[in-house]
Amino acid sequence: MNLQFIHDNRGNTTGVFIPIEEWQALKETYEGLQKEEVENVAELAVWQKQVIDERLNDYYQNPTSFTDFDKTIDDIEKSL
Repeated sequence: MNLQFIHDNRGNTTGVFIPIEEWQALKETYEGLQKEEVENVAELAVWQKQVIDERLNDYYQNPTSFTDFDKTIDDIEKSL
């Protein structure tokens, strides 16, 4: 197994990187890993989903009141 250890700035081991091919093989060998992987998928909190829905609704109701991200960044860079 080709593991790569991850260290913090003090040299302490903080994690392990497992190549995806080896991770897939481990999941096939140990059924519990697949279940744990699915259970640990991060989901947005309800309040985060509500904020996104509100912002999307605002956009759909008045799309001309919003500016393109790239244009906004260009405008900021020009003002610096």
